[in-house]
Amino acid sequence: MGPPSYGGPSPYLGANVKALVINCTLKASPEPSNTEALAAVVAERLSEHDVKVDFVRAVDLRLVPGVVTDAGEGDEWPPVHAKLLESEILIIASPTWLGRPSSVAQRVLERMDAMISETDDEDRPVAYNRVAGVVVTGNEDGAHHVISEISGALGDIGYTIPGQAWTYWHLGPGPGPDYLDEQRGREWAHDTGRAMADNLFGVARALAAHPLPATG
Repeated sequence: MGPPSYGGPSPYLGANVKALVINCTLKASPEPSNTEALAAVVAERLSEHDVKVDFVRAVDLRLVPGVVTDAGEGDEWPPVHAKLLESEILIIASPTWLGRPSSVAQRVLERMDAMISETDDEDRPVAYNRVAGVVVTGNEDGAHHVISEISGALGDIGYTIPGQAWTYWHLGPGPGPDYLDEQRGREWAHDTGRAMADNLFGVARALAAHPLPATG
């Protein structure tokens, strides 16, 4: 499923606060993932807020195409869906390919589409009162486009997207070294990632204190 979990219970949001990072790299484990490496910077900062962070590498799972929570025998999405419902914070991490989110990220978002029609005990969409952000890597430009596409989808599903809830790294334009092979640009990406984590945590804390009500 990914690297070890970080952190523990938060005194601000209650016991066992969780964040989930879904890494949408195209690289199967155990191949090193540039996207996971940058997402780990955000996870480390969240752990400083006593948030427990779990990682899922989606490409390692059999995610059946569709827009349902459970596609039947052999579908490995339902455990990921359960993790989403256990987490107050979600981070979708994706490389940039052809200026767009990875195909794995698209598959994940399509499976999350089912959450739009799922409600909690107070008849709110299950993503309400949860926050989400985006991490992007790639050696060409297009990061802001990828961030916009993923953030827009997460907002449709019902997640709250805080201001500056993203970070990215790239050395565009043109092909070049990968994040794990290059030091240039890392300081900015890491500083932005730590700010992203702070903003996600701050808005999650606000929503915990003042939850969004059911609509209608």
